[in-house]
Amino acid sequence: MNTTRPEPTPDPSATPAAADTGRIVLLTTSHRVAPGLLSWPAWQALRAADRVLCADGAHPQLPYLREAGTAVDEAAPTAEELVDACAGGRTVVVVATGEGEPAFTDGLARLAGSGRVRMPELELLPASYDLPGARLLDLVQVMDRIREECPWSSRQTHQGLAKYGIEEAYELVEAIEEGDRDELREELGDVLLQVVFHARIAEEDPDAPFSIDDVAGGIVAKLIHRHPHVFGDETASTPEEVKEHWLRTKAVEKRRASVTDGIPLAQPGLALAAKLASRVRTAGLEVPLPQAPGIGYELLALAARAEADGTDPEAALRAAARAYRDAIRAVEN
Repeated sequence: MNTTRPEPTPDPSATPAAADTGRIVLLTTSHRVAPGLLSWPAWQALRAADRVLCADGAHPQLPYLREAGTAVDEAAPTAEELVDACAGGRTVVVVATGEGEPAFTDGLARLAGSGRVRMPELELLPASYDLPGARLLDLVQVMDRIREECPWSSRQTHQGLAKYGIEEAYELVEAIEEGDRDELREELGDVLLQVVFHARIAEEDPDAPFSIDDVAGGIVAKLIHRHPHVFGDETASTPEEVKEHWLRTKAVEKRRASVTDGIPLAQPGLALAAKLASRVRTAGLEVPLPQAPGIGYELLALAARAEADGTDPEAALRAAARAYRDAIRAVEN
């Protein structure tokens, strides 16, 4: 038996009348990406648009858009005016300012919610994207302004900030040992601030200035040079082989006369003793520990023994001290 299916009910949104409402494209860009470096879909939308608008006449993208042949009107129409501009199926591209055009988007939302206006198609089109690490540019910019305008920060020196670097490093270690993820993120930021702050101060040195880019470039070159198994022809399949590569390339770079060169003597005593013992063991030297009465020599022997066993004596003592602190509090309570 032949049956005839009923014709489906037409979808109003698919009719030509609905297409007459047009299209609004909100084009967003990142200030952390060089102006003019836009995605291909963004350039396609700009070239196909019937009108391109931007409320900010000083928007950094405008010179590049105009150079590419895109006419941009400096205007800030209301939501109602934008909807009217799309009548007849026209496409309007709005180049968003740094604030993201909240008034414009809120106005469109109110119109759509009223149910009285046939709305054009609305598309959010990111034209440029932040790469990993892009927020570091914000940090550098903020540091520049603080250095210039803050009465305290503008007077700081490397010497005056030195104590804060030590404090922040200890607070970072504490956050790691406590296992607090939020605290760890915050303390990493505080340590990073010290690096950026010192680099900003260094830019002003009259004899030997350097910038944060010089700092980053130096560590990048060092990491590449000391990882020939990653960036070169060397091979390494174990952590021990990686450490061997590191020490070998470091020895060539530094050309030190002693394995003790480069060890900061101002670090905590247990850490200093363990570092000396590590250098001796790694170099394959036979150096007997000095023998003399006193707690210092006993601690030296304990630190050397801990290092040989793969234990960080400084961290071990801190863990024991925290346990002691908890015991004190328990008695107090």
